[in-house]
Amino acid sequence: MEMTLFDQLDKNQLKELLIKCWMTHDGSWFYNCVRELGVDTANKLNKAAIKTLSEVEMQRIKKTMGWENVKIKTFEQLKDFIINGFSVLKGDFMDFEYTFPENNRMHWEMNRCFAYNGMKMIGVNKQYECGIIYRVSCWLDALGISHTIEPEIDKCLLNSREKCSGDIILNL
Repeated sequence: MEMTLFDQLDKNQLKELLIKCWMTHDGSWFYNCVRELGVDTANKLNKAAIKTLSEVEMQRIKKTMGWENVKIKTFEQLKDFIINGFSVLKGDFMDFEYTFPENNRMHWEMNRCFAYNGMKMIGVNKQYECGIIYRVSCWLDALGISHTIEPEIDKCLLNSREKCSGDIILNL
């Protein structure tokens, strides 16, 4: 039997292909919801889907890490979990950085937002409600970690600011 594409790809190439396919599905789903139901309903359905997905994602990451029975209680545990989670859920095309500048604080800087660019392409960037930071917030909710986001995000921050950046303050 000949070698398949799966056999030829290294781990990173496979991860990138799968994440790009997933994000294309996500964007296509949102686009078609906008076309059929309008942007307000698309935003509502997108957030509902993200919330549902986040529960499953966190269970799967915990299981894969061997943490099924671990209750994350410390900042160091959470930091470790987030770094490991993003190592498989963040694609190279997702041009953002996250740091932990101090205890119980995660900072993000979106350099070029793929979601905003997609929303701009379909003409709804002014009405788009950020799904990226919402997804991280839902991950934390799924892990039982109380937190706040500064600045508060409703519509995409790139509509009111030059850069999408902020902090997630963790209550551990």
